[in-house]
Amino acid sequence: MATFRELHHGTTPLLLPNAWDVGTAIAFVAAGYPAVGTTSFGICASAGQPDGGHSGKAATMALAAQLGPLHVHVTTDIEDGYSADPAEVADYVAELAALGVAGVNLEDSVDGHLVQAGTFAAKIAAVRSANPGVFINARVDNFWFAEQATVDAVLERARIYADAGADGIFVPGLAAAADIGAVTAGTSLPVNVLAHPSLTVAELGGLGVRRVSSGSLPYRRAVDSAVDAVNALRDGRPAPAATPYWDMQAQLVAFRSGTAG
Repeated sequence: MATFRELHHGTTPLLLPNAWDVGTAIAFVAAGYPAVGTTSFGICASAGQPDGGHSGKAATMALAAQLGPLHVHVTTDIEDGYSADPAEVADYVAELAALGVAGVNLEDSVDGHLVQAGTFAAKIAAVRSANPGVFINARVDNFWFAEQATVDAVLERARIYADAGADGIFVPGLAAAADIGAVTAGTSLPVNVLAHPSLTVAELGGLGVRRVSSGSLPYRRAVDSAVDAVNALRDGRPAPAATPYWDMQAQLVAFRSGTAG
């Protein structure tokens, strides 16, 4: 099996599905994905909490522990590392690594605003020093929060984060094809973007993207589908098709017995 790093350098971008619980992770693995990420939004929302604010810290660690038996790479979304202290962030990542986690997303914003690049770079450096085997995906939030939202500003942060030890950069909110191409051409790190509403994974690959994350899309779509399924019954429409109960039960039994994929 290819290493998690190697998956970022294949002939096509790594398409990373983001799970919010064991059931969704098992389903993604059964569908053939070689790596599964977590989604902070999905984890927080399923617990009735808004995204951010460190509310998902314990739940993310708990989910990482539960996903250990899966025979695929797992990477976790850990917001800003749940602390302003680089050493505490490094310790948190070390706990994840001990559970077998292959990578982390670490973002350079707090409460919807960018932090100083040097401050964030100190976190990356601490995590890298303590966890040499973990893939650090440094999230650059300029476009996501519309602060210093230029390609040049993103590339400057990418350079600083690369120097601190990041393995890749994640630029959510990067949407224009020209901007995507400029970012991928301007850094040696593999670039990660969110699934694009109008560009296919293959087209993103043609622009130099090496990783495409589903982000919270599966969670949000699942909620929409759940409501639509019950609305169909209420409105007199046929019940929608779904994976049979016994198929999902068999996946869970296999997972618990250690024979899942």
